[in-house]
Amino acid sequence: MTPLRQDTAAGGELAVVLKGYPRLSETFIAQEIHALERRGLRLRLYSLRHPSDPAIHPVHREIAAPVVYLPEYLKDDPGRVWRAWRRVRYMPGYPAARRAFLRDVARDRSANRLRRFGQACVLAAELPATVGRIYAHFLHTPASVARYAAAIAGLPWCVSAHAKDIWTSPVWEKREKLADADWAVTCTAVGRDHLAGLAPNPEKVGLVYHGLDFSRFTAPETERLAGDGDGGAADGAVRLLSVGRLVEKKGTDDLLAALGHLPVDLNWHLTHVGGGELKAVLEARAEQLGLNGRIAWLGPQPQERLLREYRAAELFVLASRIAADGDRDGLPNVLMEAQSQGLACVSTRVAAIPELIEDGTTGCLVPPGDPAALAGALERLIRDPGARADLGAAGARRVREGFAMEQGIEALLARFGTPSALAAVQ
Repeated sequence: MTPLRQDTAAGGELAVVLKGYPRLSETFIAQEIHALERRGLRLRLYSLRHPSDPAIHPVHREIAAPVVYLPEYLKDDPGRVWRAWRRVRYMPGYPAARRAFLRDVARDRSANRLRRFGQACVLAAELPATVGRIYAHFLHTPASVARYAAAIAGLPWCVSAHAKDIWTSPVWEKREKLADADWAVTCTAVGRDHLAGLAPNPEKVGLVYHGLDFSRFTAPETERLAGDGDGGAADGAVRLLSVGRLVEKKGTDDLLAALGHLPVDLNWHLTHVGGGELKAVLEARAEQLGLNGRIAWLGPQPQERLLREYRAAELFVLASRIAADGDRDGLPNVLMEAQSQGLACVSTRVAAIPELIEDGTTGCLVPPGDPAALAGALERLIRDPGARADLGAAGARRVREGFAMEQGIEALLARFGTPSALAAVQ
């Protein structure tokens, strides 16, 4: 006889469905997983993709949960998919899951849709009886797998939505997933308001900022001084830093255009951390603008190296914008990380960035897609080390007072039905 499953509130395990694991660009997910483990939740991780990054963060090494990789492409492991389907087709929830899949595929006739149903069959077939709930990170493909698998296995499921998954998924799909899920959370107020407007019950959707683990982003030992460089020829170059994937929504081409607008006698140097599909295009653009000698492209880096770069920099810049397909940032963790190190930040008024940065008080914001305005803000702050120091100090206070990771973890524990009084594992 199959044992009765227990939800997380009764001590059951939580199956966490991830698009890819581990990923350098998704530190916030690893941080959450680690914190939930430390608060007593028992987790199993299920990844739709194998890792492709050249390194991992320290937090990935500290996570104890086992990781299972579902077949990334069904053709890669047809035997596993076939065995799973033969098992799940006799489960009581399979007919309902199949009907949901057929409704979805009628509106989305893609190989991706079929792949998600196949992955869901494998997940449902292989879930141990100790798992009592499925939790997906991202509302698009991971939530599709979680939704179908939960229906097959007769389990509750829930989802954490972030950025691209909110803004590029079709409305019909968001509505139906929000109706089926027990609850959803997202990491920005603007995302929460959008999803709450689509949910049958707006109370289903909660706001949970990721926040930072300040045990990893400790304050620098020395304060940033107003006497740092001002971009004059007699000083060393003012050190600029930008961190983000080289994709359209990060606006790195706008940043390069802005740097090209700066006076030729202004002394600066940019370090960029992150890789992505536009790497070759952007490096070629920097060369066309005559900027290559002033830019170091470091590619993706683990957290230890990134922390050193934050502490070595004098000004942080992120030129986020809305991509042509609607994709945009949520609240980029790199801005919180930079501010935690007392680093003045220049960014754009897009997505949830104004939820963190108040222009002129805790940082500097310019319109997205406006290289001239971005150049003006950069020039002012490069020339004014005192303003950089003031903005950096105010930003550090803001992020430490309002964006600690623990606040979000408490909110998630309440959603999972786990008493927040659980002692952290020491």
